[in-house]
Amino acid sequence: MSLDRRTLLQTAGLTAGLIALAPSTAHADVLTAADPTPPRGKNEGRGPFKKLVIRGVNVIVGAGGKVVGPVDIVIKGNRIAEIIPIDPNAPKQRNPRDADHEIDATGMWVMPGLVDEHTHTGTGNSPRTYAYKLWLAHGVTTVRGVTVAAHADAVRDKEASERNEIVAPRIVNYQTPGNGWDGGQIDSGEKAAAWVAWAATNGVDGIKFFGDRVYGRPEIEVMIAEAGKRGLGTTMHHSPPIYPQLNAVESGRLGLGTVTHFYGHFESLLKEGREHPKSPGYDYRNEAARWRAVATVIDYTYPPGSPQWKAYLEEQLANKVTFGPTFGVYLAGRDLARVRGLDWHPRFALPSLWDFWEPSPQAHGSFYYDWTSEDEASWKRFYQQYFQLIHDYKEMGGRIAGGTDPGFIYNLYGFANITELEMLREAGLSTLEAIEAMSGNVAQTIADPRGDKPQYGTVEPGMYADLAVLPYNPLQDLKTLYGTGTARLDASTGDIKRIGGVQWTIRNGIVYDAKKLLADVADMVKAQKAAGACRDIDPDWSTYGPCGGSSGAGIPPSAEPAARPTVPSRG
Repeated sequence: MSLDRRTLLQTAGLTAGLIALAPSTAHADVLTAADPTPPRGKNEGRGPFKKLVIRGVNVIVGAGGKVVGPVDIVIKGNRIAEIIPIDPNAPKQRNPRDADHEIDATGMWVMPGLVDEHTHTGTGNSPRTYAYKLWLAHGVTTVRGVTVAAHADAVRDKEASERNEIVAPRIVNYQTPGNGWDGGQIDSGEKAAAWVAWAATNGVDGIKFFGDRVYGRPEIEVMIAEAGKRGLGTTMHHSPPIYPQLNAVESGRLGLGTVTHFYGHFESLLKEGREHPKSPGYDYRNEAARWRAVATVIDYTYPPGSPQWKAYLEEQLANKVTFGPTFGVYLAGRDLARVRGLDWHPRFALPSLWDFWEPSPQAHGSFYYDWTSEDEASWKRFYQQYFQLIHDYKEMGGRIAGGTDPGFIYNLYGFANITELEMLREAGLSTLEAIEAMSGNVAQTIADPRGDKPQYGTVEPGMYADLAVLPYNPLQDLKTLYGTGTARLDASTGDIKRIGGVQWTIRNGIVYDAKKLLADVADMVKAQKAAGACRDIDPDWSTYGPCGGSSGAGIPPSAEPAARPTVPSRG
């Protein structure tokens, strides 16, 4: 692969915060990031129904640590109408008996559709429908795009999704300042106020700030204030160039809604100065140097448990700031071999996406071309303090919102959501708290700027019918949520078999077969390979990818409902 193409890949996405370019291997019948999302086909999902009943399930509510069941869930149109407790010894035929459609999920589990606070599409020239289907296949029913696509595409898909015209999660459209309008870059307070006013009347739900753009603290301050007046949400990636002007605690004082990633947190905890010392020759534009420097910040900060540590968290709590940790997207920093070798990559990662992930000084997020064991050890130390920060904030009542930043650094759409749940668990949240962090918590974060109550994110009467139906209890094993499932011993045969995966995802009342969605994605990968996309892949780096020698893990078979409803376990 030539560096010229890498440069083009990088340049192509600078405006939208994405990186996408049609590869030279593109074929007429292979979708790309630039193509419109195709309409929902006749065989893609069933419903919504006048009355749908899900029988005999145990329910993870998504808020308040509640687990209930067994119950029958009655859905009318796109709303949950009733949740009816049932006696495990009750007859199989029970009210209501006038449903248009029933799902026998006896002994299975339902949780709220996952809500992702930090998403993109289009990386590696992947079409939006590729991301949408992977998300739905993993029970993700709402995504907060930051940005999910260029403004016009995001608005178009947002509206089409609400009308059930495309196969997609609910889309919450956050845009970066200046996106979508024709007024130019945001380089003054006047333009900042004008763009927010424009955004509020043109389909934008919130603002995603970076710290390395033409705008700085004065413009950010104006935009946060104007967003608050107009019911728009705000989130910020505190890119290092902003540190002389702004860190996370200062953004919280301005009224910022969410701090996404780790940037800005530890800069608020420095013992002296506004930035920590860097190695000689450090250049922010050199991503390998940038990410090496990230992990060394903890050598210059106040430690966990110190008065300064507690004061920082207490101030963020008082200012009602949400933390969106996005642990999973940076896993390559602490274990590169692990993320390269994940067993879903061969079957479900597009070759163009794998090509984009190859190490390169030019492509964003491909910084690990000379990554060493010393770098990984440094990142493992950093992660321990980052875990502690998130855990401590949760313990004092701060809101943690689960997000994935997918499409970068081997972090594959949908699969990344389950990895993030596992990482939240590793940070000290309970399994139940982790699921709530990526359902009810994010839904509340999205609703707060408008002063509304969430309409999704929990399994309760009156809420949208956005649900994931699961054959196994995720509170006992989150790995059963991966589309490729997890390996279990069959005691009767002594064989290892794969079990798990979401069985059905219900989005806005439409029932999707999650296994079929995964099969659709596998077909997209096959089509791109058939069109010649593997020609650009470096064989020395592709052993575990879609163009390597492994066929990867397949899709576990569907599970049969249990003979009788089971009493829920909290795991």
